[in-house]
Amino acid sequence: MNKRIAIVTGAGKGIGKAIAIAYANRGFQAIVVDVNESDAIETVQFIEDHNGEAEAIYCDISHVGDIQALVKKVNRSYGRIDVLINNAGVSQFNSPYELTVQEWDRVLNTNVRGAFFCSREVAKVMKQHGGGSIVNIASTRAFMSEPHSEVYAASKGAIVSLTHALAASFQDDLIRVNAISPGWIHTGDEKSLRQKDHDQHFSKRVGKPEDIANVCLFLTDEGNEFINGETIIIDGGMTRKMMYEQ
Repeated sequence: MNKRIAIVTGAGKGIGKAIAIAYANRGFQAIVVDVNESDAIETVQFIEDHNGEAEAIYCDISHVGDIQALVKKVNRSYGRIDVLINNAGVSQFNSPYELTVQEWDRVLNTNVRGAFFCSREVAKVMKQHGGGSIVNIASTRAFMSEPHSEVYAASKGAIVSLTHALAASFQDDLIRVNAISPGWIHTGDEKSLRQKDHDQHFSKRVGKPEDIANVCLFLTDEGNEFINGETIIIDGGMTRKMMYEQ
């Protein structure tokens, strides 16, 4: 009952999986949340094979009832929640002339509504135990764009705003809320990347899921409690690089 608990949504693959593994490696009980149960179970198996502790829980965060059931289950099993990483999300890239209402609602309901209601329900538990830390995964697309990215950009921009609004609302409960805006984070085969892909970054490489996991650990560390309501861009300098057509 004294073990620290970290809930990571969208933890079946990619960035979310790396985050869940990172918390398990730090001694947390990792709650691996995903809409794909088999992916979540695979992440848990990896963690357990490396001597960590984790539990897989199905949840579609676009449904508030699923979120409430998730939080109730975790609270009943462990009696506390220390960290929430709102990582789960979907994307849609269509011409604004062709984007449907259903596509718009799917992205906003998952990315924004899901993050808000996950935060609210988890905060109800956190405040009973002296506070906690929430990290929302936004995107550099909240600050820069390419064609046909309207709904995804809108959702990530909303997450940035939601972050500082929640930080203000949760301050008296000692719940910190920050966000990370990842740039290009490659989750597939590194061999598929070209040298010019790496050279687009000041850091001379494309990002890895572990880059985001490391910042989650930093932001939720109790020693960094003075960071609150912030969004940190993690992109190897890509959004600071001036680019001209050759």
